[in-house]
Amino acid sequence: MKETTFEFLEKLKGVMNYVIFDVQGSNFTLLTLIYLVISITILIFASKKITHFLEHKFFASRIAERGNRSAIVTIIRYLILVFGFLFIFKSAGFELGAFSWLLGALGVGLGFGLQNITNNFISGIIILFERPIKVGDRIQVGDISGDVISISMRSTTIVTNDNISVIVPNSQFINGNVTNWSHNDRLVRFHYPVGVAYKEDPEKVRDIVLEIAKNHSGVLKDPAPAFWFVEYGDNSLNFELVVWTSTYIQKPVVLKSELYYEIFKEFTKHNIEIPFPQRDLHIRSGLNTIKD
Repeated sequence: MKETTFEFLEKLKGVMNYVIFDVQGSNFTLLTLIYLVISITILIFASKKITHFLEHKFFASRIAERGNRSAIVTIIRYLILVFGFLFIFKSAGFELGAFSWLLGALGVGLGFGLQNITNNFISGIIILFERPIKVGDRIQVGDISGDVISISMRSTTIVTNDNISVIVPNSQFINGNVTNWSHNDRLVRFHYPVGVAYKEDPEKVRDIVLEIAKNHSGVLKDPAPAFWFVEYGDNSLNFELVVWTSTYIQKPVVLKSELYYEIFKEFTKHNIEIPFPQRDLHIRSGLNTIKD
């Protein structure tokens, strides 16, 4: 029985040490493959756990800004993965110089077939270091407007007001125009047009609208709201209500709707006419008499 077990172990050893291929003097065996698979799995799992601890425990009490924490933790995770892979391959007996041919082939592939992936990856690194956008920002890129919830190596995830996740390639934030509503802080000014008939008193209209704005919980008292006389329109006196908010940055249309409801109610109460487009039509009667 002992002899059978010994023979089995010898055969298993022979199978595990079977050379699958040779990389410039470094033997790649089945045992090496198992070691790499287990080590890489542990590395990826450990990097996620470490970065999760750093973001939600260690940095949570030290860095208040969520976007800053996310950027720092993402960079740390990249470093852990890069140095972890180098250590794993080194400990497996591979010299980095042995993979020069692979790096050369990878460079050719990047030059031809992986241009977009490389562009997005480099753009992701630029975003993390320069931070034109960060997690938690309210941004608009093209026709897409929403909150940044994650920035990965290839793309950035934006959630719209309709709770739809949009995956945007990182290169669009570097090569195109991006509107960041909360780049400096989450304090935004909105402009809402208001029009009344020519017969109305502008000062009375101003007092009513500003009172509505000041009483709204989503409008900041400092900076205070303003009511600008914009122009004499074709059918109305045109004004602009200017309000600052930090709570309605994600839903400016909701704030506009709530203010307009109150403005309409108060205008009706004070008999202030809200104009509508009008046109005067003049008809000339009578025809020229044709004499025989």
